[in-house]
Amino acid sequence: MKAYIEKRATDIGIYIVEKSATVRQAAKAFGVSKSTVHKDVAERLPQIDMRLAKEAREVLDFNKSERHIRGGMATKEKYAKSH
Repeated sequence: MKAYIEKRATDIGIYIVEKSATVRQAAKAFGVSKSTVHKDVAERLPQIDMRLAKEAREVLDFNKSERHIRGGMATKEKYAKSH
């Protein structure tokens, strides 16, 4: 694996853990696609730093479990503003 890819994967993992960031937020912060973030966290990071990979996966799993709640709140706010 190339050094810049290892660094990016590690940096994304640290960012996700420190900021409790979603995949979308991490992708925007690093200027990469959501697919790249997923691949970095799920496949590349465990080969580099298993502990960090586990922590990042826990944050992403938590965010995914709350995704439907955030979506519902966004819709509620949208319609509250228009009426």
